[in-house]
Amino acid sequence: MKKIIVRSSFLVWLYAGAACATVDKPSVNLGNTPRPATPVEKPAEEQANETPKPLKSQTGTASWYSIKTNYGTKTASGRPLKNNAKTAAHKTWPLGSKVRVTNKRNGRSEIVTITDRGPYIKGRIIDVTVGCAKRLGFHGRGLAPVKIELLERGKWKYKRPR
Repeated sequence: MKKIIVRSSFLVWLYAGAACATVDKPSVNLGNTPRPATPVEKPAEEQANETPKPLKSQTGTASWYSIKTNYGTKTASGRPLKNNAKTAAHKTWPLGSKVRVTNKRNGRSEIVTITDRGPYIKGRIIDVTVGCAKRLGFHGRGLAPVKIELLERGKWKYKRPR
């Protein structure tokens, strides 16, 4: 009996709240309240700074790699590999480069840093970490068609691990 009363009182409360909901009406300004400022468009220079123009781009297949598949945490840059990091491996682009990886299947993109060399399988252009693959939405498949854009060239020097 208590459950029925509780459920029915909830439904009454829900319907009452819906009936009291306000409808958007244009506000009347009586002259004593300031109107909110209308948003001003940003100048073209500021908009250009938000989305940098790519220096190069490539289209192909991406795969993912992890500490387990890389047989450890060493990378070509000397920085340790972390599974959830926003890093990737590319054959030729400079280490430390910022790259936008866009999954062509679902449109998701992420900016990663090139810290390693690879992939060494024909037809693949980039290896991203397993965490990045999950965020891009292709972890389950293992491979995805991608577009990669070089946003900023890296200037890291190769350091031999000791």
